[in-house]
Amino acid sequence: MALALVNGRLMLPAGVREDLCVIVEEGRISALSDDVPAGAERIDLEGKLLLAGFIDTQVNGGGGALFNDDPSVQTIRVIGAAHRRFGTTGFLPTLISDDLAVVARAIEAVDQAIEDGVPGVLGIHIEGPFLSLARHGIHDPEKIRRFDAEAIELLSSARHGRTLVTLAPEEVDPAAIQALVSRGVVVAAGHTNADYETIVRAVDHGLSGFTHIFNAMSPLMNRAPGVVGAALDDDRTIAGIIVDGHHLHPAAVRIALRAKGAERLMLVTDAMPSVGTDRTEFILQGRRIHEEDGLLRDDQGVLAGSALDMAGAVRNIMAQTGVSLRDATAMASAVPARFIGVDDATGKIAIGLRADLILVDGDLNVVRSWIGGRELSAA
Repeated sequence: MALALVNGRLMLPAGVREDLCVIVEEGRISALSDDVPAGAERIDLEGKLLLAGFIDTQVNGGGGALFNDDPSVQTIRVIGAAHRRFGTTGFLPTLISDDLAVVARAIEAVDQAIEDGVPGVLGIHIEGPFLSLARHGIHDPEKIRRFDAEAIELLSSARHGRTLVTLAPEEVDPAAIQALVSRGVVVAAGHTNADYETIVRAVDHGLSGFTHIFNAMSPLMNRAPGVVGAALDDDRTIAGIIVDGHHLHPAAVRIALRAKGAERLMLVTDAMPSVGTDRTEFILQGRRIHEEDGLLRDDQGVLAGSALDMAGAVRNIMAQTGVSLRDATAMASAVPARFIGVDDATGKIAIGLRADLILVDGDLNVVRSWIGGRELSAA
């Protein structure tokens, strides 16, 4: 039976429409219409705002679960349910630097989760271990290793979904980046001390994004633009940004938005297990991480991911930059969908795309959500 989502305000790519309903058939949007088909099940949206569901490409954990601790289908299920409460209908479980055997287990877990139909799983983000020791951040330096031919085979081995790999381009030959991209892997620069020229060569060979711009990368300087300068300068790339009020000064967020534009900047959470819980401490690869006023740090004061959710990221970037709700929500949906190459399936309210949708109130609190046209609770 077709679903008709009626009496709502729809955030379409061109802006809000109040005169249309969304018709869903077989999990996809079949029409945007001012008329309800005969026999359709009507769902009254009560005047609230209907958005494309958010897509988070950097999710380490949530609901008390951490992907590195237990790269399993159950962990992925728990993380997805936790973030769904905050509007995330698509996500990449993210593994930070670890042994290659753990990377292999994580890839297998994501493949199995997709086969099992775990809601929202779009693939995997492998962040490391091919990073710069000079910019390792919270990543365990003992896990960081050299890139080799074996790595190309492993990183391109997923059977389902999309694979995003974060690496340090100064540690990887440009031909290897090209080989990964030719196998369908999306490659981003992160935890990198590369110079501007190295990043440009990497982009020429297929690198298409930057992981948490400004953080854990060489800065923009007058005669050494670094990774930040390359990210802001190159219109071929998309940059992820953590807008939690801790990772970046609001001025840095505004600069990134002006340089990249809303169409090339995507919101990410870099979320840790505390999201969706009242926990203020957890263990990350043997280190105690504690939260204070939303800031996650280890005992030495090193930032350790975030306690951010996607709805919060949307609110924050609007507050810090004055960007419109349309552009802010696109940075949480359409832009990440385009970045990982799933924009032909999701990321917008448009005919033919999957019905991955969220209904929000005036404060962007999520009231209801659908993945593939199926309404799901946050539990």
